[in-house]
Formats: sequence, structure tokens, C-alpha cells
Amino acid sequence: MLSRRLLRIKVIKALFAHLKSGADNMMASEKTLMASVDKAYDLYFQILILPVEVARYAQQRIDIAKQKKLPTYEDLNPNTKFVDNAVIRIIANSDAVNDRIAARKLGWSQYPELIRTLYAQFAETPAYKEYMQHDSRSFEEDKQLVEEFFKSLQESDALEEALEEISLLWSDDLPYITMMILRSLSGLRASHSEIRIPPKFKSQEDPEFVKTLFEKALVNYNSYQDYIEKFTANWDVDRIVFMDNLIIGTAIAELTSFPSIPVKVTLDEWIEISKYYSTPGSSTFINGVLDKIVASLTEEGRIKKAGRGLI
Repeated sequence: MLSRRLLRIKVIKALFAHLKSGADNMMASEKTLMASVDKAYDLYFQILILPVEVARYAQQRIDIAKQKKLPTYEDLNPNTKFVDNAVIRIIANSDAVNDRIAARKLGWSQYPELIRTLYAQFAETPAYKEYMQHDSRSFEEDKQLVEEFFKSLQESDALEEALEEISLLWSDDLPYITMMILRSLSGLRASHSEIRIPPKFKSQEDPEFVKTLFEKALVNYNSYQDYIEKFTANWDVDRIVFMDNLIIGTAIAELTSFPSIPVKVTLDEWIEISKYYSTPGSSTFINGVLDKIVASLTEEGRIKKAGRGLI
């Protein structure tokens, strides 16, 4: 399922786009936000089938080599360990995966050059070479190789460019989706005929979390900014970047609107997000301001937490 951190990132991006564009239709922006969440789930399937496409390309290379006028011994007796990988076969034969790919019109048919590039890059990795050199064949070895393949995608500029071309809504999603896939693979066993596909959300609370956080942060944006000014009076206003204020305001919305989310979780999440979506010094600044805001909101009785582990 999509992580809460990714959902928070989707919310902050939607808020940024809404406010910077001067949009005045909150429902339209919320609809776009939920569409970006749907697309993140699509990306899970789009990335999951990549090793299937790469293995098919490897099989095509083997077939072409056998048809040479003067094939070598290696051409006629190829190493098929990769193309016969049991984990890749499970993914390729998964009804759940294929149904989603067909229903959402996903796939890589328009990007043959990307598939060739990914194969060429992965074939040069130590993990692939070691795997192909061993005569042994085990399900665990097959799974480990596929895991290495997905990890290697983080370093692929070609894949990043393709994803940006297919959907702008996939920007920055790949690391989170890769973790989802690796979790799915971790529970896969040789006795399984299907890979376990996680639901989009952990529970029905997650889509409500996304919508409520967006709405509360947007509706109360001006009042939150006024509140923030009380704790940044000694700072040069021109030095406080827009994203810092937006993150702090959204954190306030979360602190005051979700009784079941511990204060520490909210603070840790938004401070971590600020490291990637604001300036290098933002996390320290946001941490200091939020500490003061939490103390003040608690004293005012505006932060009320309840639930298991909170009392």
C-alpha cells in the first residue's frame, strides 16, 4: 500500500500547485490530488512488469542469435537462466497484474529503446554476472536477482526520463514504489503461483487522511500563516521560503485534525519531507519553529491526542 509519507508528499505538492497557480476551485484541486494518488498506484504495476519486459527482450536476443547463418556454440546453447527466472515468470503470469495493466492501459510497448538500455545496463552489473555464472538454480537466487534489478532502477536516468514523459504525476514516486515492490517480493515463495498485490491504501482512513489534510491546510492557510508569524518574528520574512511556511502550516493542520497520529510522528515526517522539498537549512528551521508551535498549541488545548499508544 502507498505509504503515509508518499501521501503527505502528494498533499504538499497539490497545495503548492493550488496556491502558486492562484486557483480558486478547491474541489478541482482535490480531484487532481486524488488522481495523482491513483497514478502512484499505477506506477507500482508499471514498474513491476519491467523485469518481464527485459526478460522478453533477452529471449528475443537468444532467438535472433540462433538464426545466424554461422551461429556459435554459445548462440546454439545459450544461458537461459535469466529468461527462465521463476519470479519473473510469476509476475508475467499474474492475473492481478495483467488485469490492472490492461484496465489502466499501462505498459512499455512504446519504449523499446528503454527496455534495451535497461537490459544492457543490468547485464553489466556484478549481481547479474554472478547469477548467470552459477550453474545452480534456486528460487531464492531468482528472487534476489529480481530484487537487485528493482534496486538498480534508482540509478537509471533513462527510466527517469521515460517516467517523466509518460506522466508528470510520477515525479519523485519511484523510490516509494520500489519499496512497495520489494515488500511484495519479500513474501514470495516457490510454492506461490501469484505475487501478493498490496491494496492502494492500508485502510479507508488513508484516503480520508489525504482529503482532510488537504482541505484543512488549504481552508486554514491564511490563519495558519498568521499563527506562524508569531514564532518567526525574529526572522527576516524574505528569507523564509514559501515551501517552509507551507510545510509548517500543513503540519499544524495534521497536528490539530488527527487525534490518532502522535505528535512525534507528524513532526518527524514533515521535517524529513522538508529535507527533500525545501532548502538545505529548512529542516533545522522548521524543526525549531514546530517545537514552539506544538508547545503553544498544546497549552491552548488545540492538540488533543487519543488512541492506543497515545495515552
